[in-house]
Amino acid sequence: MSYATSMAAIESEIDRSDPRFRRSHDHVALSLLTGITSVAALLFYYHRHAILLYGDAVAHINIARRVFDSRTPGLFQLGTVWLPLPHALQIPFIVNGWLWSSGIGASVPSMLAYVVGTLGVYRLVRGSASRVAAWIAALIYALNPNLLYMQTTAMTEALYLACFVWTVVYFSEFARQASDDPPAARRSLEKCALALAAAMLVRYDAWFLAAVTAIAAIIFFWRHRNAASVLRRGVINFLLLTALVPGLWLAYNHAAYGNALEFANGPYSARAIQERSRTATMPSYPGEKSPRTAALYVLKVSRLNLGQGRAENLLFTAAFIAWVGALYFSRTFLPWTLLWAPLPFYMASIAWGSVPIYLPDWWPFSYYNVRYGLQLLPAVAVFVGLGYHFLTKFVSARVVLPVVTVLVMASYASVWMRSPICLREAEANGNVRMQFDRQLAAELKKLPTSSTLTLMMDCGAHPGAVQMAGIPFRRVLRESNPVYWEIALTQPARSADYVVAITGDDVSRAVRLFPEHLRAVATVGTPQGPRAVLYHSTPQ
Repeated sequence: MSYATSMAAIESEIDRSDPRFRRSHDHVALSLLTGITSVAALLFYYHRHAILLYGDAVAHINIARRVFDSRTPGLFQLGTVWLPLPHALQIPFIVNGWLWSSGIGASVPSMLAYVVGTLGVYRLVRGSASRVAAWIAALIYALNPNLLYMQTTAMTEALYLACFVWTVVYFSEFARQASDDPPAARRSLEKCALALAAAMLVRYDAWFLAAVTAIAAIIFFWRHRNAASVLRRGVINFLLLTALVPGLWLAYNHAAYGNALEFANGPYSARAIQERSRTATMPSYPGEKSPRTAALYVLKVSRLNLGQGRAENLLFTAAFIAWVGALYFSRTFLPWTLLWAPLPFYMASIAWGSVPIYLPDWWPFSYYNVRYGLQLLPAVAVFVGLGYHFLTKFVSARVVLPVVTVLVMASYASVWMRSPICLREAEANGNVRMQFDRQLAAELKKLPTSSTLTLMMDCGAHPGAVQMAGIPFRRVLRESNPVYWEIALTQPARSADYVVAITGDDVSRAVRLFPEHLRAVATVGTPQGPRAVLYHSTPQ
């Protein structure tokens, strides 16, 4: 063997033994594994007609669509209450008509976020623990049955979790580098600010996370005053960016609605919806004005997203014990405590923010917002992985690894046996709506396909019917076209060729008040759901 060949072989072996090489190899393997898993889950749930079961998922898709496909297109079509980043990311993938009507296009950002979030979990644990511990954490996160379902939909959970995890990744690196490498620490904190800013444009959970992280950053800055001149710029940039995001959202709401807090106190806010939902038999909801009860519901729904029946407590308990142990034995893992931030946030949201959670196991024995339990999945995945790392210091890995494997398999098998609770929530609340939307879409598909034909319909509750029918929104006069909508409600026959009146909506009231020149041509409805009448405008 020549000298050159020998040196090349040695260099190759050196490179392969480099931890950076192994980490890069792991990233590729993990990306391929989660990518294949993500696509397989999409195909599975698409063929089960499950990716559009969540009414909120349909609404997210159609908010994104109307930004460019509407009688009045533009950024103000992003609406209020829901933050804009998920819709902005969906737009490129739903320009195609089939990708929009099927809902698959809007699933792509969630699927990509699922992969990115898994890589973030791996990197967080690998930065302070063994390679096997990092793989365990990443797989617990990636293989969670509820997350696997949610990442196939247009819901915001997968996207937010990815931003959340990477926020903690960069903050943890900032804390670790603050003493030894202040310039690198500053860069990590600025990356943390970018990840956090993205999270703040996905869910309001991140606004609370931003406040907690800002306090933690200031504390770390104060503790490392010897590097104050270097870290100061990073802390200032962090604070400015995280303050800019809510400021811009407040300005947008003021410009669009004349009320900077429209998302918090407007007619579509959580508070307003909850007030409309109160009845004589249910004037309140569990946890309202009771932080203790609220905390119990958050913990319960978090466990139900991890396991069912006797396996419900396995992973959550293991993660909690590992977290307590980490805090007791080492300050290195203190920044990871940010992963538990969803617990106080949702406790406060239930108690004082008009955000109920209903569970099938507890009163009122139904499904509502059970997906919020996924917010603690990163904490559980990371600390179970860390627990494995700790145990291998005292017990052989050959003993610990099978125990952890059985723990995870028992938990997730119990979820699959009863079906993921997020899927059950979607089915319980979405099957009737989907049945109605399909019936109405079938009637809408029978309409002439002329590009000049117009349809008047309040799409607030049932945009899915128009989506399934594949009718472009530029041909639909709807509630998100305020310039024309109020006029149309006083003369529906003159405003569109066809009018859809759904029981109880604004169009049905307009038809009762102004029935002239309207002829009913079809009626659809379900026994337990709404009823719609399709009218044709006759010549005037």
